Amino acid sequence: MNAPLPLVGPIVLPLVVAGLLLAVPSRLTLHRIGWLGTGAAVLAQGGTLLAATRRGEVLTERIGGWPAGFAITLAADTFSALMVTVVALVVLLCGVFAIGSGDDRRPYLVPLALMTSAGAFGAFLTADLFNLFVLIEVMLVPSYVLLTAGAGRERTVAGRIYVTVNLLASTILLAGVGLVYAVAGTVDLGELAGAAGRDGALALAGTVVLLALAVKAAVVPLHGWLPRSYPYAPPVVTALFSGILTKVGGYAIVRIVAVVYDGAVDYRWVIGLAAAVTMVIGVLGALGETTMRSVLAFHMVSQIGYLLIGLVVFSPAALTAAIFFLVQYILVKAALFLCAGAVVVGYGTDRLDRLGGLAMAHRLLALAFIGAGLSLAGMPPFSGFLAKFLLLRAAVADGNYLIFAVAVLVSLGTLISMIKIWDLAFWGEPAPAPPDPAGHPPARTTDDVPPRIATWLTGPAVLLAALTLLLGSAAQPLLGLAATAADGLIDPSAYVEAVTGR
Repeated sequence: MNAPLPLVGPIVLPLVVAGLLLAVPSRLTLHRIGWLGTGAAVLAQGGTLLAATRRGEVLTERIGGWPAGFAITLAADTFSALMVTVVALVVLLCGVFAIGSGDDRRPYLVPLALMTSAGAFGAFLTADLFNLFVLIEVMLVPSYVLLTAGAGRERTVAGRIYVTVNLLASTILLAGVGLVYAVAGTVDLGELAGAAGRDGALALAGTVVLLALAVKAAVVPLHGWLPRSYPYAPPVVTALFSGILTKVGGYAIVRIVAVVYDGAVDYRWVIGLAAAVTMVIGVLGALGETTMRSVLAFHMVSQIGYLLIGLVVFSPAALTAAIFFLVQYILVKAALFLCAGAVVVGYGTDRLDRLGGLAMAHRLLALAFIGAGLSLAGMPPFSGFLAKFLLLRAAVADGNYLIFAVAVLVSLGTLISMIKIWDLAFWGEPAPAPPDPAGHPPARTTDDVPPRIATWLTGPAVLLAALTLLLGSAAQPLLGLAATAADGLIDPSAYVEAVTGR
């Protein structure tokens, strides 16, 4: 079925705007209009795609009008349309935050952010493994510059780790795609549907692809790069990355396992082991950290394990819950990183031992953090509770009691870490600023006149926290879309027919 709007739009529009803004690097107003306008336009198209695919339709576009098998094919079903929409919302709100924080004044930050988002949108829409690799690189190359730009030894070290690991993962991904082509003669997802279950060599080649994507998604034990890099990026960059980079890896893993491996029945024990270990290691790392952003970075690892539960069970109920979890989790994690970013902008640090009393000084910010934090921990009435409840119910129905127990314990650990941040940073007494052994000037504390954290900074986080409350209390529309998306993964015949053209 042809799309009501060109599917290439979410890819081309950010790239074109980024190119135009590169030509006028000093025109701040144009950069701001470009970021917000592009985010709003892609958000609108995502909504249009959702409306067109809400009953299970699959939209396709073949670039240049070439026939299937030769053309670059883009495909949008409910799952990919949901991802485009929610990520576009995060991109838009990060643009608002960048205006308030002044991060958009950094040279070339806006064009690079738009390029990164273009690659992510393309990765959600492509129906071809090689183009998935290309679009992931379109996303990652500008992210290298976004993370490494700026002074400071910590950021330099973090950037080196980030670039090295992701370049290695990209090399593995390209090798895996090459192996798939060598075995199957195609890298088209439609042509590869169910093939891994019939051909052991193809299953092995596909495993190389999944291994690379597991690095991108920060699945344990391939996760170490994330908590050692994300906390050192500029605040808006960390928030932007939280909604894009690992989520592309998670999305691609779900899509490939569902379509190419037909649910990977024989390998679900491996996925289950990865899910359990990822949840446990991630939450233990979070409990031991001492800054807001490093705690949240480790939770990015642990929460990926919850997404994998959907593949462990691979039932309509489990996949519905996993997709619902992924959508709301993107919003929750972006809200938390935007809260942490606002603290960094206002106080110059997010170290828990150098903060305190934020709840009295910045009440809206405190409300946004506690709402998003409780949702991350799976507490009612927020969306995280419903998502985890549905996942756990599906696990019990399938007899996966070990996964159930691990997920419950990890949620408890998540709650403890959120309480730690709340107690030390928001609720505790303002801490004095001790001398910094590295020679940096001491951060301001709430003993001083509280720095002004503008509405531009708190507004995006408040909006996302309110949205997670809304999704928890009025979840039926999103659950309906998630159920449709899950049906398309359980039975990908409509996706395959649309992509292959037969």
